[in-house]
Amino acid sequence: MSSVHTSTFSAGTAKRWLRTGTLALAAALTVATASAVTLTTAPPASALGNGLALTPQMGFNDWNAYGCNVTESLIKSTAQAMHDNGMQAAGYTYVNIDDCWMTHARDSNGRLVPDSAKFPDGISGTADFVHSLGLKLGIYEDAGSATCAGYPGSLGHETTDAQTFASWGVDYLKYDNCNNDGSSARTRYTAMRDALAATGRPILFSLCSWGQESVWTWGADIGNSWRTTGDIQASYSSMLSIFKANVGLAGYAGPGQWNDPDMLEIGNGSMSVTEQQTEFSLWAEMAAPLIAGTNIPQASDTTLGILTNKAVIAVDQDPLGKQGTEVSSAGGHHVLAKPLSGGDVAVALFNETDSTATLSTTAAAIGKSGASSYQLTDLWTGATRTTGDTISASVPAHGTVLYRVSGGTTAR
Repeated sequence: MSSVHTSTFSAGTAKRWLRTGTLALAAALTVATASAVTLTTAPPASALGNGLALTPQMGFNDWNAYGCNVTESLIKSTAQAMHDNGMQAAGYTYVNIDDCWMTHARDSNGRLVPDSAKFPDGISGTADFVHSLGLKLGIYEDAGSATCAGYPGSLGHETTDAQTFASWGVDYLKYDNCNNDGSSARTRYTAMRDALAATGRPILFSLCSWGQESVWTWGADIGNSWRTTGDIQASYSSMLSIFKANVGLAGYAGPGQWNDPDMLEIGNGSMSVTEQQTEFSLWAEMAAPLIAGTNIPQASDTTLGILTNKAVIAVDQDPLGKQGTEVSSAGGHHVLAKPLSGGDVAVALFNETDSTATLSTTAAAIGKSGASSYQLTDLWTGATRTTGDTISASVPAHGTVLYRVSGGTTAR
């Protein structure tokens, strides 16, 4: 999210103004911290227990494509497009409103007020439309005195705001961390967790604390997911940096509790189709929330083809709830393995370098044994083949080959 926007900013420009440098520092600290984390640092906390996000949440958020220019018509047209274009059928459920949806002042009862010019039917009317399509509505607020764009924050108003969201039919809360009072994020996020629980309405709680205070070590009993990094940009370099910050945190993820490396930039910015497929592959392999951040009504067939690849989505949504871990990583060549329910393993061969390379691993390295051969299914091409112990592929620059490996038995 951003600390300053006007309608003349693009979303990318607004992001570059984010938090007047605070977020950049947070992202740098996150990368340094996350790279040092191993799966043996600490056991994961117990999940929140609200019964939500038993697999990583899927949906849409308006920020990456539209910045502060959110409107009711935008949310409704996006929901309708998701309903019609195959995204809903592929598992995308939440249609999430980000910052700038409200007025700059609370009403006389201390309640948040939707901007009537942007949301003439209010948030409740928007929710009714989204619900009529079988989808769910998300909203944005902040654990400080003001949102990143300068609208009223929820600090000190948690009970009132949670009740308001529940009364409007909200199903998801993205809770940012701008303009806070310097107190522990854990304390401030816990206050909103308790307020949401008290409403009696199931509301998925997404912590957007940018990876500060090692949120992955305490986030599970407070939220359903937590941002592990600063904001993603629509570029390969940004995506790569965020992947590296998030990939070492697998020990903290599981059903109801997910590491969140931020929204998908598929369909945005300068990334090639190969790079976009890499982002989708790596996010699925890391059991990350899949929140699309592009112009959905005008999305190209290529963009929709990536976002609705059901074989890749099945890796992300696998009910075993394991985040993939790096089997090897050297010279810009990464091999990740993700155990799946039923005994298969999803293997990602990611080539971060600028040249085509052959990446290899073995069945034993990914936890497979007990068979003389294994079936490899390429989840982007659909091609299948059998192999002995060696799993390899020629991988283009910035590309990822994602295999589903079947056969034998799997160590978890």
